[in-house]
Amino acid sequence: MIDGFKTRLKELHKLTTATPLFNPVFQLSLELSRKIEVGETDLKTIETYIRELECEALQNRAHRLQNLIAPIDIKSNLAHFKELVINSTNDRDFAQFAKFWSRPLLTNVFTAHPTFLLNKLEADSVAHAASSGEVDKAVCIFATENDNITLDYEHDEAMATLSKAHDARDALTEIIYEIAAKHYPEEFHKLCAKPFKFATWVGYDMDGRTDISWSTSFSYRLKEKSIKLANYVAKAKGLNLDEIAARLEAALQYNDEILLLFKQNLTDPAVLSDVANKIDEENANKILSLKEIIVEIEKLARDKNQKDAVKLLAFASTMRSEGLGVGQIHFRLNAAQLNNAIRRHFPQEETGELSSQSTIKQLDEMIRNLKPLRTNFASLAIETTTALRQFLAMVQIFNHIDADNPIRLLIAECEQPQTVLIALYFARLFGIEEKIDISPLFETETAMEHGARFLDALLGDVNYRHYAIKRGLVAIQTGFSDAGRFVGQIPASLAIERLHGRLARIMAKHDLDEVEALIFNTHGESMGRGAHPVSMYDRLYYNMSHWARYQFASRNIGTRLEVSFQGGDGYLFFRTPELALATLVRIAEVETKPIEKVNDPFYTRTDLSLDFYRGIRRVQREFMETSHYSRAITSFGLGLLKETGSRKSRRQSDIAADRDMSLRQIRAIPHNAVLQQLGYPVNLLAGVGTAAKFDLESIADLLKKSERGQAILRMLQASNTLASIKSLAAYGELFNCAYWATRPYRGQEKELENAFLALSEQLEKDDRPGEFRRLASSLRVDALRLHQIFALVDGDRVEKGREDTRRSMGVLHALRLALMQHMFLRAVQIPQFSRRNDISRDDILEMIFTLRIDDALRLLRAAFPLHAPSLSDFSINAPSDYPKDNEQAYEEINRLYFDQIETAYRLCVRISVSIANYFGAHG
Repeated sequence: MIDGFKTRLKELHKLTTATPLFNPVFQLSLELSRKIEVGETDLKTIETYIRELECEALQNRAHRLQNLIAPIDIKSNLAHFKELVINSTNDRDFAQFAKFWSRPLLTNVFTAHPTFLLNKLEADSVAHAASSGEVDKAVCIFATENDNITLDYEHDEAMATLSKAHDARDALTEIIYEIAAKHYPEEFHKLCAKPFKFATWVGYDMDGRTDISWSTSFSYRLKEKSIKLANYVAKAKGLNLDEIAARLEAALQYNDEILLLFKQNLTDPAVLSDVANKIDEENANKILSLKEIIVEIEKLARDKNQKDAVKLLAFASTMRSEGLGVGQIHFRLNAAQLNNAIRRHFPQEETGELSSQSTIKQLDEMIRNLKPLRTNFASLAIETTTALRQFLAMVQIFNHIDADNPIRLLIAECEQPQTVLIALYFARLFGIEEKIDISPLFETETAMEHGARFLDALLGDVNYRHYAIKRGLVAIQTGFSDAGRFVGQIPASLAIERLHGRLARIMAKHDLDEVEALIFNTHGESMGRGAHPVSMYDRLYYNMSHWARYQFASRNIGTRLEVSFQGGDGYLFFRTPELALATLVRIAEVETKPIEKVNDPFYTRTDLSLDFYRGIRRVQREFMETSHYSRAITSFGLGLLKETGSRKSRRQSDIAADRDMSLRQIRAIPHNAVLQQLGYPVNLLAGVGTAAKFDLESIADLLKKSERGQAILRMLQASNTLASIKSLAAYGELFNCAYWATRPYRGQEKELENAFLALSEQLEKDDRPGEFRRLASSLRVDALRLHQIFALVDGDRVEKGREDTRRSMGVLHALRLALMQHMFLRAVQIPQFSRRNDISRDDILEMIFTLRIDDALRLLRAAFPLHAPSLSDFSINAPSDYPKDNEQAYEEINRLYFDQIETAYRLCVRISVSIANYFGAHG
């Protein structure tokens, strides 16, 4: 049947030649809607159509993953990596080889972003299909029950992901030692190989969350220590390190006992006191550092044959990389939390703005004169300031869990150097200055525009410079996701690239060339949030370009690069041993390439490239500021989206909340997810055509001849394959009163005439149809020019499978539009009811129009209860003839209206998952 819908959609598309404004997607939805309303098709049949399309979408997702990291079989990838390591010995003595492999090629950070689009069964199915190389209908798991995504769920998923990543990394590490032993037999014992490092902030991200207490983070770190100790024990036993295994096993048992104590009610001062005193006791099994054990293993390796020595040294390398945890942890705060925390520490007479130059001077004086304070668990328990609680938690983690592994402090929305100095003040105040890396996040438009001034002031500050030199690095984080939301994804990536270059120049200016630049480029898993979909090479170089890398290399400044794998969509890369190994080997193939001088016209023809960047940014800004974009994007609130994380995207507020929702109130992930669901990724595609219109041929020629330009074009072309302005425009027609008034015009659907008229009257003054049309019109003009660029660069090239993908997407949109029409029609037929709790029938209808279905049904079922009190519930002797049993219940209303609306909405959300699968990620 789906093939029939695709054929019909193709036929309808031909009509646009004669009638350009004709909308094939909406017409197909009307045809489907009529079949539903006359009873020719029911929702169970619609579900079978959706299942078939879900299957296609899952297959597409598996193919996408497979193509991105192929080849995937373990044997091939071990051979590929072995060849890479052998090649790295060419023209290198041992010291050079050891230096090359002692610094991680990349650190992979597994974040807690709410992108758990697939449930566990679906994720396993996609991963196993991609791993096996056989992507057939076996991938089609129809597990319609959503997982209950809690913080514990996310942490468990992160731990499982890290476990597979560690196993893959350990196999590669052993290869490095094998090659080193073969090529440098007299010196390989001195090698400290660390090809990859891993980190996570799941359970440590406080930005925008109030549900993570200090004890939550501390308990997670204890749990992670137990996981890693258990892994070390197994490895030590396998290597016949019996005495070391026994010590580690005793440490594991002790740690498990402490973890059990932390499951108690720690808000009780007496309980916390007992726990704190217990953990403070001296205990021979309390291991806080692996340094002595590592030295011991490396000493044993010197007396072993080459084969056994390689395994022992690889084991020691794992310990050195991970310490007493599964990886480095990232605490994450918002700049506002730090800025608020410092105010009570300023002298009383200091009441100036934090952004003033005098504040920097005041902070410098405070840092210089600071005397570290001692703290304990009581300090932590009574602290009410979010930011200070995190510093105090870090102190206790160093004191009682892992004394060696540094902790990253990420500062979200950081727009001024004073905030970094505030963090440095607190780090020194609590004595952990030399163990944490403070990293401002550049993600807002202000931070991007003034990044050079920010960095110059920060790196010029004497206290920060001393701190950076002690730590051996300057750490920053860049945010492609939020930046892309405000200025567009292409301008965001180019602005971040410029920030990279400025950091290199400013580090050189302040004589910090012996300090490394630690750059954590944080992007999502979708194109709209900075993940290039074509290859691992593009994924890594799109976010840290050749030009940016050369800015550091040419100044002899070392870099430590980090990237994010965000939430469930990112964890998919590591869901099987085959995928984990393939992902790391593809990364290694990219990151072992030498950094060479860039000869790219994108950087020499700045008269073109800078105007191009500014032009796209201007258009994106205009969209963000116009009412038609904001109104169209927020028309359904967040009702098109599945819940994909423990941090809820859906706001709890008044009935009119969605009507008045601002784009700036929507986080980057749901914002981008809504664009996916409406069918046109505005923040990626919009503005490119308009920016090029005054010199189309020159811009096209620049993009064609530039490596950077080609990467941007590949991103745009991949996104354009999934984009449909007709689909976006179709959603506006749902609110068109003229459509509902004329639908029964020729005597069709006569029995629903009153419902159509009621809907038309309800929507008579609705502004959404006009706003959608204005948005679609402006996008069409821009898109035509974008297609002109594509034609000039690539001629008539059409991607394989493009049309079939577009047809599948079109059918998904048409089915969802038909289901939404069904919900609207059922809603206006609900009988009148009295106003309850200041909620009127019109309020309920608006909630349904904006897809706040769960809230609406909760209120409706309260007004029309399915079950009501009955006379038979009582044991009363006196007779009664009134009321009759079930007279007060509303079974028929629930069945005809509420159940239908609920089922239709659940099917709509399943369609949303399929659309997101075609995009390769949620949001």
